[in-house]
Amino acid sequence: MISFLRLAFSLVFVAMLAVTSWASSVVALWNTPREVVTHPWFIATLCDTYFAFLTFWLWLAWKELTWLPRLAWLVAILLLGNLAMAVYLLLQLFRLPKTASLEQLLTTRNA
Repeated sequence: MISFLRLAFSLVFVAMLAVTSWASSVVALWNTPREVVTHPWFIATLCDTYFAFLTFWLWLAWKELTWLPRLAWLVAILLLGNLAMAVYLLLQLFRLPKTASLEQLLTTRNA
């Protein structure tokens, strides 16, 4: 399972890096048309995304034992989204042996 998750989150990281790079090369984020950013579904999706980021961060904050990494990862997640989340998970996954269980990933706090 750990090997599969390493591959899966590596693919998430690469895919998000590719799509973000592509989108940035087409139009700068700050040039997003007003019709897009004021659309109700854009706003709803953005809220949904950031609530998901905060949900993930709550697990991360439980896993981390001190406030400095908790706050650093919160900033990274809020600014980089799934790129930061994939990096965090990859760091956690590569700390575990390939034979580790999913339970170990989810319930073991960092030292």
